[in-house]
Amino acid sequence: MESKWKPFWGISLVLAGAVFFSAKAIFVKLVYRYNIDSTTALTLRMLFAIPFFAWIAYRSGNTNKDFVLTKKDWGLILVLSFLGYYLASLFDFIGLEYISAGLERITLFVYPTIVLIIGSILFKRKIKRAEIFAILLTYSGIVVAFIGDTQAEGPNTTKGVLFILGSAIAYALYLVGSESLIPKLGSVRFTSYLMLLSGSIVIIHFLITRHPASLIQPTNVYLYGLALGVLTTVIPAYFTTEGIRMIGSGKAAIVGSVGPMSTILLAWIFLGEPITFSGFVGTILVLTGVLWIGRKKPEPKTEENS
Repeated sequence: MESKWKPFWGISLVLAGAVFFSAKAIFVKLVYRYNIDSTTALTLRMLFAIPFFAWIAYRSGNTNKDFVLTKKDWGLILVLSFLGYYLASLFDFIGLEYISAGLERITLFVYPTIVLIIGSILFKRKIKRAEIFAILLTYSGIVVAFIGDTQAEGPNTTKGVLFILGSAIAYALYLVGSESLIPKLGSVRFTSYLMLLSGSIVIIHFLITRHPASLIQPTNVYLYGLALGVLTTVIPAYFTTEGIRMIGSGKAAIVGSVGPMSTILLAWIFLGEPITFSGFVGTILVLTGVLWIGRKKPEPKTEENS
């Protein structure tokens, strides 16, 4: 019975994880309505998420102690924590100050193409002609969506897109670097450790650059922060991980591609962002390019893109 329902539950978990994660930009935009800066918003997210990751790390650490991490491993974990869940998230939150939630998700979703390019540079992996076409298709989608958003958002759109691209690059570097550690630690423990370290970096950044009184906010801000920490971080992280275990990364990548569409729809419902023709066309181009790249050798699909 379990094997019969395994594909259904796997797809359901990945789909739910993608939708929950796609809501991140929505809650960030809602927080920004209270004149809160990106660093404070990111800190609130981490403060609500850290207790859950600490508990999960503790539980997973007690279940299996057959692994030994070297100093090199811990150094790599620290670097990946800085890249994947601090820098990528910070750039993402800053970018959302300037562009719509829909354009943010379209731009951020190009990270598989960046992983492909980084792999070709670091590991001398040859990029095939079909993959080059897919990369060009993906970035043409961003250009189409960007042109449409520029007309609506104004000149700051360029700044926002550049920050989101920076986030995608940081996240892609994190994915490439994580390949050697995930088999050793396991995806759950690996995610928990990195979130705890990156959360600590975020809090240190906040204490250096902001006054602690900045965390005194209206009740609604705390509710949005709780949603950012739990609904759009903790839950999708483990839903996606478990879903991948059930159906594999290839199918998970296809199911997870619902993310940009989900963000555009949620932004229309909760933020009143218009669903533009250019945004729709740009999304289709980006998704086509990403799925083209992933059809034969899907890139690892992880929990939290920033």
